[in-house]
Amino acid sequence: MIAAAGLREVWSNPRGRFGAIVLALLALAAALGPMFLPDPAAQPDILAGSLPPGLGHPFGTDQLNRDVLARVVTGARISLSVAVLAVALSATVGAAVGLIAGYWGGAVDAILMRFVDGALAIPRLFLLLLILAVWEHIPVIALILLIGATGWLGTSRLVRAEVLRLREEAYIKAAEALGARRRQIIFRHLLPNSLGPLLVASTLGIGDVILLEAGLSFLGLGIQPPTPSWGGMILDSKEVLVSAPWAGLFPGLAILITVLSVNLFGDALRDALDPRSA
Repeated sequence: MIAAAGLREVWSNPRGRFGAIVLALLALAAALGPMFLPDPAAQPDILAGSLPPGLGHPFGTDQLNRDVLARVVTGARISLSVAVLAVALSATVGAAVGLIAGYWGGAVDAILMRFVDGALAIPRLFLLLLILAVWEHIPVIALILLIGATGWLGTSRLVRAEVLRLREEAYIKAAEALGARRRQIIFRHLLPNSLGPLLVASTLGIGDVILLEAGLSFLGLGIQPPTPSWGGMILDSKEVLVSAPWAGLFPGLAILITVLSVNLFGDALRDALDPRSA
């Protein structure tokens, strides 16, 4: 009910509607685009090199004569998949830790939160660079697990704060007085009423992960060739940046538009679920 009402409010917000439409189009292109576009790894005329945008290649071709549009669309599938799955993992772990710490309190809360505080003292990007620097060719699933496993710390503190507030509500006290089990209180009352902040944080986190994955790929530590990724395409375009700027321009615009749309949608969702933030 909260999610449905929130989505209606988001759709009535121009920013949220714009973000939702753009993200829907991107998801549709990522899902169906490869069926109608050339093979992103195909090099039909490698001697021709980079070709400017035209009828045959709307986004042009890169220095290996690969279709840039096909690679941008395939990169959208990779980037969106990595972002959504990594955020889903971090939200699940963070929500679980936050619920346990906030509801049990006492020593359990102190131990978990001191661990979170210590882990937050280590910059996430530094930790990822340290791990990926010694991993020559990381599979996509391993990259998702790494990003997700290092992104739940802030979520756990957010959920814990919400649970601490909800735990003092009258209906929670009444459920405890009537003998409701802890599992029932957590899954019927605390978790559903904590979904608002969790959904907002997860939505905004998708944009952060897209930027993080693109940055890692640009450094050569993320998605490995020949799999196309937006950050990797920008890295490949460095050698033809002057002669063929479209090879790096279009994946850069894809990152910009996607992250902007996610943030607009997330801001509208936050305003819808928490009118005080409007």
